[in-house]
Amino acid sequence: QVQLVDSGGGLAQAGGSLRLSCAASESIFSLNVMGWYRQATGKQRELVGTITSNGNTNYADSVKGRFTISRDNAKNSMYLQMNSLKPEDTGVYYCSAGRFVLGAYWGQGTQVTVSS
Repeated sequence: QVQLVDSGGGLAQAGGSLRLSCAASESIFSLNVMGWYRQATGKQRELVGTITSNGNTNYADSVKGRFTISRDNAKNSMYLQMNSLKPEDTGVYYCSAGRFVLGAYWGQGTQVTVSS
């Protein structure tokens, strides 16, 4: 059972940046799909973006051009670089992974708060 640990959340001002990390308890080589979700208070969890084992990425329209997902198989980690943050980016961010689809494994979540 792979365990994922999210970190890097915090408070940022609008226009600022944060970098989230997702560390896996074992090799992510076989995790063909990894990604980030977020959930704002009172709203449904939404997909932020995904990255495949060969590095292909996809992003929600709301974060395209501002967020970048990357993964480092040697470090068993995935990252979410968030730039030009907006107050509407506020929420709990969760990493997720799976061999074929997201959702097999989840991180515990890390809070991101963006002030205006």
